[in-house]
Amino acid sequence: MDARAGNEMISIEPGRIRLSDRRTQRSWSVELAPYQLATFPTTQALYTQITGRRPSTADGDKLPVEGVSWWDAIRFCNALSQHDGLASAYHLHADEEGVEWDASANGYRLPTEAEWEYACRAGTTGPHYGPLDEIAWYRGNSQERIHDVGGKQPNPWGLHDMLGNVWNWCWDIYDAEVYGSYRVLRGGGWFDEYWSCRASARRRSHPSFQVDDVGFRVARSGVS
Repeated sequence: MDARAGNEMISIEPGRIRLSDRRTQRSWSVELAPYQLATFPTTQALYTQITGRRPSTADGDKLPVEGVSWWDAIRFCNALSQHDGLASAYHLHADEEGVEWDASANGYRLPTEAEWEYACRAGTTGPHYGPLDEIAWYRGNSQERIHDVGGKQPNPWGLHDMLGNVWNWCWDIYDAEVYGSYRVLRGGGWFDEYWSCRASARRRSHPSFQVDDVGFRVARSGVS
């Protein structure tokens, strides 16, 4: 696995996903256009190559980058797009207090939570896409530390670490009326109990917060 691990993309066909939130007892359906999603969470090697920074608490090229805020992830997506000669998906306001997503851009971006869950499930219907010990690093098997990407079995669509290891930042605001600008996290992490590592589990965090079990993976619109 080279420094670009985390930038290998898998094409996801269009589909439909039903999301739910246990806190509010709400559920809703989302139609999805074709998109691409990274095979792995963004690695420290790739993050350092593109940004020149290594913010993570643990150190290792093949470890998922962590200790990155939602804003860090947004800036990384634009920097990776520029590096690869693609149009930036995000336009940051001058005060860096706001951002707009150009859905027509072909550059890298964060997945929406609907895209994330649809890809995580990969056609399965249960809480996990396989036996949790075989597919995820979580508190029960992680020795309470982060692990290299790709060390567990992928889901049926070839995506690794969709559950466990690090939570994934998503584009979406969690609940603007209650939590303001807090953004959605998905997937569970290396320090979480098994019940947090579910395809449907939703967590939230302030977009400026940096936590040692939170990372991200990149997406792109379309399948070209």
